[in-house]
Amino acid sequence: MSDVSCASEELCSIARTIEVVGDKWTILILREAVLRKTTRFADFRDGLRIAPDILSNRLNVLLDAGVLEKQPYREPGARTRYSYHLTPAGEKLLVVLAALQQWGDEHRPPSSGPTVLRRSAVGDRPVRVTFVDDTDAVVPVESVVFTASASAPDALSRPSR
Repeated sequence: MSDVSCASEELCSIARTIEVVGDKWTILILREAVLRKTTRFADFRDGLRIAPDILSNRLNVLLDAGVLEKQPYREPGARTRYSYHLTPAGEKLLVVLAALQQWGDEHRPPSSGPTVLRRSAVGDRPVRVTFVDDTDAVVPVESVVFTASASAPDALSRPSR
């Protein structure tokens, strides 16, 4: 992979994504929502052992970005509360989480081995996150290059210092 930086943070997809998911707590909230199907505030709080104010803040960031949506629910005899559900955009973050997990398994493995395996639902085959081209052929990571698009021809130029 090439050494890439965007000339403008506003144009850079990575910078815009990091604004939404770029801190530890947000990634862990997404892990809970995507992999463990957590939806309730108390379950996020208890499962992550996260302070309620930090959790509220991060959930609001994900709501504002369209990654999560609130849905009201009410248990008998209790007031209305809200659960947090992935939107289609949020569901697509599974690939991002899987890529982070795959990297961690390879470069920061626990001594006991991976804690979660990625397998296909049909056939129970191991799966990995990788690049594929428009014909669905796997492209080795060392063969992937990033090129500027017509909408931002200077997107890969280095900012002046």
